[in-house]
Amino acid sequence: MCIGLPLHVLAVRPGAALCRDRHGEQRWIDTALVDSCAPGDWLLVFIDAAREHLSAERAAEIDATLALLDAALQGESADGQAAFALPSAMSAEHLASLLGQPHSKEPL
Repeated sequence: MCIGLPLHVLAVRPGAALCRDRHGEQRWIDTALVDSCAPGDWLLVFIDAAREHLSAERAAEIDATLALLDAALQGESADGQAAFALPSAMSAEHLASLLGQPHSKEPL
């Protein structure tokens, strides 16, 4: 599985952008698959290649979700805000509908 990371553009040169990730690390990213970019832009990056432009708001949502994933992998409680509804916050009816199953009000 490949996870897209939002990276902040710091500088550009033809076909590449110097970007910073949420941990402060910087690296050059291939930008051949996206329109031109400029310092201050946000890019969604897979394996050091930009795939699309992001708004700052969407980049923040993805970063928050990745922080939750990091916390879960570290065995910490996930008390942050994800960019999607977590199954633990969904009703039984909602979960059943996502699974394509009728919701039964009777306990299992």
